[in-house]
Amino acid sequence: MLPVWWLLVSSTKSSGELFSSFGFWLGHHNDLASKLRQLVNCRGGIFFCWLLNSAVYAGVGSVVATLLAAAAWFVFAKYSFRGRRAAFRLVLAGVLVPPNLLALPLYLTFNSVHAVNTFWSVFFPTSESPFGVYLARIYAETGVPNEVIDAARIDGGSETRIFRSIALRLMTPAVITIFLLQFVAIWTNFLLPLMMLNNEHLFPVTLGLYTLNGLTNEAGAPPNVVALVVMGVLISIIPLVIAFLLLQRYWRGGIVVGAVQG
Repeated sequence: MLPVWWLLVSSTKSSGELFSSFGFWLGHHNDLASKLRQLVNCRGGIFFCWLLNSAVYAGVGSVVATLLAAAAWFVFAKYSFRGRRAAFRLVLAGVLVPPNLLALPLYLTFNSVHAVNTFWSVFFPTSESPFGVYLARIYAETGVPNEVIDAARIDGGSETRIFRSIALRLMTPAVITIFLLQFVAIWTNFLLPLMMLNNEHLFPVTLGLYTLNGLTNEAGAPPNVVALVVMGVLISIIPLVIAFLLLQRYWRGGIVVGAVQG
């Protein structure tokens, strides 16, 4: 929690106080409202464009990744077919590969189809979650009894309806856990947008604040740049805090069940 406390107290300081005063205590002149106004007006309000971009990338990408993970676990856990084990091991291999290693191959792939510097170059690579598939399958082993699925089939329910109306509801803790973990991962993603994007109106908030901080020594840079970046970072973590507070009971339940079953 120490970095969080530093962020809170630093948001009350000017750029000069950030480097001259004690780093873990409040500033002498609390100009929080003034810096917020400066951030809103900075470069035509580009900061809120970055926030909106992050919300779209993380919100839509997390929903898609969660639905894909849920559909995959339903197939792996409840159907028997040739190559199922090999396919699931391939998913596990995806969990073990560090995302940073895939950044350059992803860039070359999107560049070959002329999709670099587009919304899709960031959205598509982050709209899947191999770990989500693994976590959902572990939870589903006991969280979705086969007897319930078989009873629904006897009653004439289609596979799509069984998945949507029964399996997803029984899997609510795991589904929300996957959504939350993926949301945080996309919201804090930096390397992929850095490689893919050069149009600042497509930047997520992480990359946007990084570029804003790079203007510190440039002519025509807005005053108090470092303090504005600190304020922007503080605002950018508010959606994450809200998401955790709203979904923590599902998140804790999903993690505990996954850990016990694993």
